[in-house]
Amino acid sequence: MENACMVALQIRDVPDEVRDILAERARQLGQSLQGYLLDLVKNEAERAGNVALLQRFEGRSDGAESSMSETVRELDADRAARAAGPRPSRGEPGTTA
Repeated sequence: MENACMVALQIRDVPDEVRDILAERARQLGQSLQGYLLDLVKNEAERAGNVALLQRFEGRSDGAESSMSETVRELDADRAARAAGPRPSRGEPGTTA
């Protein structure tokens, strides 16, 4: 972003306990509070772009029948299954089949 105009954001009325939690999280990640908050804002902006991209494809008529909400549910289910860890398949030791 060479020669780009940078904007300063300010958030008012942040409760002390919220600021303290955010500052501690930044410290745990080895970041300044400003760096941590900038990363949060950038990530949120990137996610907004992802949602806009998914919405562009939601009404397509090329044979895909899933809605964006169905796709999100499927992805969430896959992530939950991966987080639960591998499951033994039938016939492996430790299974009853």
